Amino acid sequence: MDVFERYEPLIDDFEAFLAACERPLPSVVRVNAIKTGVERAREALDAAGIGYEQPEWQPSLLRLETDRPGATWGSFSGWWYGQEEVSAIPAPVLDPRPGERVWAACGAPGSKAGHLAALMDDSGTLVANDRSLGRLSALRFNLERLGVTCAAVTNRDARNFSMQPFGFEVFDRTLVDAPCSCEGTIRKNPDALDDWSEGYLKNVSAIQCSILERAVQATRAGGTVVYSTCTFAPEENEAVLDSVLETETCRIVDFDLALDHDPGATEWRGEAFDPSVREAKRVYPHHNDTGGFFCAKLEVGE
Repeated sequence: MDVFERYEPLIDDFEAFLAACERPLPSVVRVNAIKTGVERAREALDAAGIGYEQPEWQPSLLRLETDRPGATWGSFSGWWYGQEEVSAIPAPVLDPRPGERVWAACGAPGSKAGHLAALMDDSGTLVANDRSLGRLSALRFNLERLGVTCAAVTNRDARNFSMQPFGFEVFDRTLVDAPCSCEGTIRKNPDALDDWSEGYLKNVSAIQCSILERAVQATRAGGTVVYSTCTFAPEENEAVLDSVLETETCRIVDFDLALDHDPGATEWRGEAFDPSVREAKRVYPHHNDTGGFFCAKLEVGE
């Protein structure tokens, strides 16, 4: 994991971080409130003889004592959805309300879009978009399996997403779970770093900036945009926020996160970022026995 040596100045107990990255990731599912409740899900797991643990920070999650959560009855029926524990962070941070207009700008394969729909009580309008036609089938399948009826699935490039097909001009809230280098998924995907390069970071960060800019533009004044990645690279995280703060009318705001985390980095390799990027949250594998994650909450200005 020579790639991770660049992050040693950012991470406390770097050896513990490296050791955590080499351990298998726990199997976690999110109980789908559209179809069932946590108690019924627990009863179903008890009946199936599958052990579980409920993380304190997020009651809708269950850590299962199986390495095949997708092969369980509850997964087939849409009662729960297998996803990394940290991927349950951004939807509650966005905090969509029933009846609102919400955009999942990079929505495939559907874990976070499905979570948004559940928080919306499956009402209002959820536009779940992805530019990859190949990933779109997974998005549609997963939303249907979860019983989501409030979603419109679109196949557009989020960088120039058009509001023309809709009967409204702006969204109330937008989630940008951006395409990234996926460094934080190393525990479930040991090949995540095979094609890594600093050149790729430069290219993907330009895409991330464009998507986040469009998200701010497409969200109403006073609305909320959440930006998240599963990478540790400041080029893809704080640098993107810093760039968008310069080009768009928005500000970074604080939010509560019960998981152990570090603040956003205000400088990297001699480059200083806007001080408000400290309000972002960095989640490292050795802090909570999870994958790696980054999340920031923005408020759109007038």
